[in-house]
Amino acid sequence: MKNSEIGKIGERIAADYLKKSGYKILETNFRYSKFSEIDIIAKEKNTLVFVEVKTRTSIRCGHPFEAVSKKKLEHIWQTALFYIQQTKEQYKNFRIDIISILTPENPKIEHLKNISLN
Repeated sequence: MKNSEIGKIGERIAADYLKKSGYKILETNFRYSKFSEIDIIAKEKNTLVFVEVKTRTSIRCGHPFEAVSKKKLEHIWQTALFYIQQTKEQYKNFRIDIISILTPENPKIEHLKNISLN
């Protein structure tokens, strides 16, 4: 299976997980530029949540969380700000989360909330 296919499976698993956790999915694969995409934009109560999903079939090359670099977080932040400017709804609270999915066949899901750029 190709990495892009594994990634799409992981994004579907993450969206289902978020829905079951009470989030409302607003957008998937939202693009700002060629290099800036947010996998899932969701709403949890009155907080806008920008979610990066990383899926791996093993930890041979490291844990999925390790694949999110500071540069990637900066791109997510820029895209999130663009989204906030474009939306008609006003949000006072927003954050970046990362969801790690290991082995999509029998997924182990980990969810880190409110990731900072520091």
